[in-house]
Amino acid sequence: MKNSLIISLLILAVSMSANADVWKWVDAAGNTHYVDTMTPIYTWVDEFGKIHYGDTPDHEDAVSVEFVWHSGGSLEDVESESSEEVANENAYPGETEEQRAQREAAEAYYCERANEIYESYINAPQLYRTGEDGEREYLSEEDTEKTIAETRARRDELCS
Repeated sequence: MKNSLIISLLILAVSMSANADVWKWVDAAGNTHYVDTMTPIYTWVDEFGKIHYGDTPDHEDAVSVEFVWHSGGSLEDVESESSEEVANENAYPGETEEQRAQREAAEAYYCERANEIYESYINAPQLYRTGEDGEREYLSEEDTEKTIAETRARRDELCS
């Protein structure tokens, strides 16, 4: 009887720790992190702009992060929710997973192509158009700048 009581208490303690509270905190770059403990966390940015974290304030610029209660449950629950949100975040209404994957692949292809075209314009010694007679018509400096600006805008649109 005594052993079964001890085992029951151990099982209860384990199950309670598995469904603890989950806390979130935001680093200097705006990234959200989740933890299941209130152990102090310190963060700082070094002279190169790299963000560091630690459990002790080992740097003169280290600041303690503020924990905000996120939910009851476990970190695994939060991570699975986050991955589902990210997957669904990019889907259009009524779009299947396969359709979303195909659309994203096409978008990536067109972004890459737009980057290649833009880079070729930037690196070209002089831009030209092919006239109706098949001869090259070199663009003026003003037309070149306009073409490059339009290409950059199109690239930014396709790669957003």
